[in-house]
Amino acid sequence: MRKNILMITPENREINDFRKKQFNNFIQITMPYLAAFVDSSKYNISLVDEYNEDVPFYKKYDLAAITVNTSNASHCYEIAAKFRKNGAKVVFGGPHATLMPKEASKHCDYIIIGEAENTWPKFLEDFYEGRAKDTYVCDDIPSLNGIPIPRRDLIKGRYFTRGAVFATRGCPYHCSYCNLKQIYSDSFRMRPVDEVIKDINSINAKYFVFWDDNFFGDIEYAKRLMMELAKYNKKWAAQVTLERCQDKELLKLAKQAGCEYFFVGLESFSEDSLNSVNKGINNVKRYKSLIDLIHKNDISIQAGIIFGFDTDTKDIFKKTLDACNNLGIDGVTVSILTPLPKTPLYEQFQKEDRLITTDWKYYNGKTRVAFVPKNMTSQELFQGYMWFRKEFYSIKSIIKRLSVSRTNIIHNFIVNLGYKLSIKGTKFIE
Repeated sequence: MRKNILMITPENREINDFRKKQFNNFIQITMPYLAAFVDSSKYNISLVDEYNEDVPFYKKYDLAAITVNTSNASHCYEIAAKFRKNGAKVVFGGPHATLMPKEASKHCDYIIIGEAENTWPKFLEDFYEGRAKDTYVCDDIPSLNGIPIPRRDLIKGRYFTRGAVFATRGCPYHCSYCNLKQIYSDSFRMRPVDEVIKDINSINAKYFVFWDDNFFGDIEYAKRLMMELAKYNKKWAAQVTLERCQDKELLKLAKQAGCEYFFVGLESFSEDSLNSVNKGINNVKRYKSLIDLIHKNDISIQAGIIFGFDTDTKDIFKKTLDACNNLGIDGVTVSILTPLPKTPLYEQFQKEDRLITTDWKYYNGKTRVAFVPKNMTSQELFQGYMWFRKEFYSIKSIIKRLSVSRTNIIHNFIVNLGYKLSIKGTKFIE
């Protein structure tokens, strides 16, 4: 007899309200990917993404599987409690379950720690046979060879944003605020090019996004992949490191393969701020020449900006706005510095007694501040962050930036308006 399994991509209402007003929110690929490992002869599989669906607590399931990230941890614990009360078993996995297993395991029946390519299928087999263990730990470095194509057929809605693919895993750098090294093995791995292409061609859409942490982590691999991808009429985006964009051949191949924009973690226009979090790979003096080179190849830039570094003072918001306007940054994903658990930054702030709370709702980087900044109050940091978002997405700034960039103007104007709408209603929460 087949068992009923519900796989949940959680999103609490606070961050969901923030994200829904934007136009370019691609689906989280974790659960559709893990669903591809589930034996459909043994399980009836249902997927729920709280971005656009409600969790069906009224239905009966044998097992609820939840991927837990830090900002959603408390929300996930509430979901789990409801399912367990209704008689379902709950299994946790994901970043927060890996980083804080002792805490997370108090709220579930089973926990999967680390990467899941080997442990998830083993757990499913054991659960079906009634012999599941409390804890499954990834003790090796899973290969990305021969992994299955995500079950996109289980995704409801998200017609324009369901195309997420990953070609690599990991990042070669060690930024102190990033938790990749704590979640994954400290190695950079690549999928076979032909398997990535097969995955991409299974997407019933022209547009997709590479969900890689650093698509240019291995430049020669990226070139091989893009040369193959150029044979297909696809449009895509990827997260890359700006410094690696000095390779003109790399940029040319990206455009020929259909690249529309790069997400680039600039983080700051202050060398001191970058050095304070081990982000020295970014060279502020080279920003203009590299950004101009990317734009010359007709590729847009969505810049990652973070406020709240220890070297940031209250003038950082205006300086960053002026720099973005002058450089023609097409869009930004702006965040408040967030000391995620187990990272060097978290350990530093904990040692310095600067964590405001361990209520994980404060750790989303968008609507709350989780620590005490050095050169301003938490409220001043939030107000400066909100001022920057409002001014960056003002019509005046949009016109200024897009007139400098002159890249994908109509698309970027629409995306900018989406972010402009998301600003409304965001308030400081103490």
